[in-house]
Amino acid sequence: MESQPQPQPQPQPQPRRPRGFAATAAAAAASVSPTGAPSGSAGASTASSGKGKREREKEKERTKLRERHRRAITSRMLAGLRQYGNFPLPARADMNDVLAALAREAGWTVEPDGTTYRHSPPPQHQQHLGAFSVRSGESPLSATSLKNCSVKATLDCQQPVVRIDDSLSPASLDSVVIAERDTRSEKYPSTSPINSVECLEADQLIQDVHSTEHDNDFTGSQYVPVYVKLSTGVINNFCQLADPDDVRQELSHMNSLNVDGVIVDCWWGIVECWNPQKYVWSGYRELFNYIREFKMKIQVVMAFHEYGRTDSADVLISLPNWILEIGKENQDIFFTDREGRRTTEFLSWGIDKERVLNGRTGVEVYFDLMRSFRTEFDDLFAEGLISAVEIGLGPSGELRYPSFSERMGWRYPGIGEFQCYDKYLQQHLRKAAKLRGHSFWARGPDNAGHYNSRPHETGFFCERGDYDSYYGRFFLHWYAQALMDHADNVLSLANLAFEETKIIVKIPAVYWWYKTSSHAAELTAGYNNPTNQDGYSPVFEVCSYENDEAFADPEGLSWQVLNSAWDRGLKVAGENTLSCYDREGCLRIIETAKPRNDPDRRHFSFFVYQQPSPLVQGVICLPDLDYFIKCMHGDITGDLVPS
Repeated sequence: MESQPQPQPQPQPQPRRPRGFAATAAAAAASVSPTGAPSGSAGASTASSGKGKREREKEKERTKLRERHRRAITSRMLAGLRQYGNFPLPARADMNDVLAALAREAGWTVEPDGTTYRHSPPPQHQQHLGAFSVRSGESPLSATSLKNCSVKATLDCQQPVVRIDDSLSPASLDSVVIAERDTRSEKYPSTSPINSVECLEADQLIQDVHSTEHDNDFTGSQYVPVYVKLSTGVINNFCQLADPDDVRQELSHMNSLNVDGVIVDCWWGIVECWNPQKYVWSGYRELFNYIREFKMKIQVVMAFHEYGRTDSADVLISLPNWILEIGKENQDIFFTDREGRRTTEFLSWGIDKERVLNGRTGVEVYFDLMRSFRTEFDDLFAEGLISAVEIGLGPSGELRYPSFSERMGWRYPGIGEFQCYDKYLQQHLRKAAKLRGHSFWARGPDNAGHYNSRPHETGFFCERGDYDSYYGRFFLHWYAQALMDHADNVLSLANLAFEETKIIVKIPAVYWWYKTSSHAAELTAGYNNPTNQDGYSPVFEVCSYENDEAFADPEGLSWQVLNSAWDRGLKVAGENTLSCYDREGCLRIIETAKPRNDPDRRHFSFFVYQQPSPLVQGVICLPDLDYFIKCMHGDITGDLVPS
């Protein structure tokens, strides 16, 4: 008989070791016998209990140290992201905020509950402007538009359009904002471009622009109209057409290249040269008649600034003589630096509402000229020949202070100087300081260096300098707000003068020292754009050099302005500089004008082509220009420069 196998004893499961509060309770139970007497010796029990308590205290300290270490790492990460990446992280941000910000920059959508996913919004079909417009009766920069909105969120109240010098080469950045307000359209939140879900990655754009291997197939791409800027000397100082035959020949060449239109500067110093409110338009009438013959559009520039007072300029157009005569008696109508030196490039906006110009204020003088132009050329507006009007708002027609004037000795990459020392702006500063409750702040900074200083050489602009102190933030806010108030004052009247006409505003690209924390050159120009702030949002709301020492970043600035505008529903246009005519520069212009890696197919509304001299002189290779225009129109494929 076979023996039955004996069942093997099963291993007993080890009792689970209690932890936490359970361990404490178990230890207490084990130390007491069933009769209530201590088990073992009292000394052993006391020693064991003391040792366990010390271990627990040590573990608590180790946990605190680990947490402190993690917080220190998080703090350094947050500081770096804020300082070098312009991340708008909250003051008490944690790692969740960091991860969300990084995810959003990479193109992900991160919802408040942490849900994260890829999302590609449908293309926004925008009305093609061709130029830029302000709707009748709806000034994007009206007197109430800014006052009804905060400085940080005013853009919710309007939709400007932006013109950018877009070749991304160091010497070619120059941007323009065109303001259009449409209350029927969707409001756009004031968000940082870097944190926007709809932004492209900056590295992706730059890599695409710099790549030497381009498909260069622009057939069927978005149509970007091309305008050519006429030479400055086409109208002489007596408001006469300088050379009618050359002008006609030049216009004929432009027409043969299918140029969409021309840009014409109307100079205040020519039209109202000798006597106030005595306007002469005869030369411009003759020029516009020639342009009408070729059926091209016109964008007019109301040029209220001085032109050509440099050694290299061959044309000089000053402010009107009667203005200069007033300036001899009252030099405070001009911008003034800390040493009391005046610049006659543009009138100080300290007199925008001061009746010091033969009984008129600064904005009244500008308005009277604009109204005279609108009345004189009413027929051209009715025909639609004049498609847009650019309003000059500062030196070189740009909305900025004359902070880096070569006449004052400035040379790139100097930080420039604050221009707020005329008596009128000083009065405004004293009033602002008194309202702030600190009258002793009614002064400009005394440690901001000079025109050619570097940020690290000054106490105001250096790392952790006074620009970020309580006083520094007050002063920079006032300085920038004075600039925005000037834009608001002038453009609200421009809307009255040019009803139903598109309005253009030129914004400078001050890209040197962009990679420093203070952005010193932008601050002196009037753009409060240091790390953690978007100094260009207030502009939208009211409507490169090769020296590595300058920490210049034209691509970074271009990216900030482009996305700040596009994310707010603004239209964007571009303009080259006189040094941008090589193949690489033209390729960059086209790629930036209509980036093919943009899922929303956003593109420039038009492009302004500046020429160094009339096209008929042969300075520009006409076949290359013809090819460039066809690429912008989306009519051609192949290499940019034909063989």
